[in-house]
Amino acid sequence: MKVVVPRETAAYERRVACVPDTVTRMRAGGLTVAVERGAGLAAGYSDEAYAAAGAEIVDRDALKLADVVVAVQPLPIADAKLLHEGALVLSFLQPAAELELMATFAARKVNAMSMERLPRISRAQSMDALSSQSLVIGYRAALIAAERLPRFFPLLMTAAGTVPPAKVLVLGAGVAGLQAIATARRLGAVVSAYDVRTAAAEEVKSLGATFVALDLEALEGAGGYAREMTEDRAARQRELLTPYLAASDAVITTAAVPGRQAPMLVDTAMVEAMRPGTVIIDIAAESGGNVELSRPGEEVMHNGVLVWGGRNMASGMAFDASRLYARNLANLLLLMTKDGTVTPDLGDEIVAGALVVHDGAVRG
Repeated sequence: MKVVVPRETAAYERRVACVPDTVTRMRAGGLTVAVERGAGLAAGYSDEAYAAAGAEIVDRDALKLADVVVAVQPLPIADAKLLHEGALVLSFLQPAAELELMATFAARKVNAMSMERLPRISRAQSMDALSSQSLVIGYRAALIAAERLPRFFPLLMTAAGTVPPAKVLVLGAGVAGLQAIATARRLGAVVSAYDVRTAAAEEVKSLGATFVALDLEALEGAGGYAREMTEDRAARQRELLTPYLAASDAVITTAAVPGRQAPMLVDTAMVEAMRPGTVIIDIAAESGGNVELSRPGEEVMHNGVLVWGGRNMASGMAFDASRLYARNLANLLLLMTKDGTVTPDLGDEIVAGALVVHDGAVRG
């Protein structure tokens, strides 16, 4: 069966869904791989590297012959219409927002799997693209905070005197938050973190950070995610967090619920309580934002506080983000591959969880 890797065309997207290493793995599984010319250039992977790994370098119309398509962003509708019946697409699909694309797949009887829908079970960890990309985002968020902050992160003892370390507060201790904590600590900052899940406290402390405990009910949810909170609780949480933000030099917000609008953690009044020169990095700006003032891809200055809104942050480290994502995809694809044939098995909870269009029907 032929796996086709198209060049990403979405704005701000530099990643690619396959790297030379995973070409080798897929070929070892009996699959043939075709990569669109220039697909990996923005991520740092040349056509020559793909060809050396055994991939065929093709033009975009190769999608007509694809049995499997692996991508990062949802395919454009025009490309989806090129696929033949029975083809399989694997990518981040955002099915709730891409209703026309889902309908197109169903009409053409193209099967589609959304990487956001993989169940969070131990057997699926090597395929968990949300986690791998969140790791990249959390790392990058800490670097951006350090670069934008007009002071040092680490403690410095100089002939001119001692420079105290920066105080960094991370809101949300999922994969992105934990990586932001770890990176800020490596850079020498004093780090504290808050999460609505009390189970996150031990992970935060294991990284050498202080867990902020508020007098509020914990919101433990299914699959390791937090439960949605009421507006009354959200307002009380903002009130209790305000002094912690006011005492911080940098704040990194990482709270997100897949498929839903990000919770608003920091309102304008909280920003106005912070010192001039403070930096806020909102990695959830594209999904509504954790910070009321944040805008995707923009820097907003308010009362001397810089609010940096993330836009496709994983794409900013496209080389390693692509490498991790490509491995996630290859692991999922090879799970369904036997003797060079890819067959989604609905009896497998991983496959069933990710399959959003099958045999002409959109699945909930």
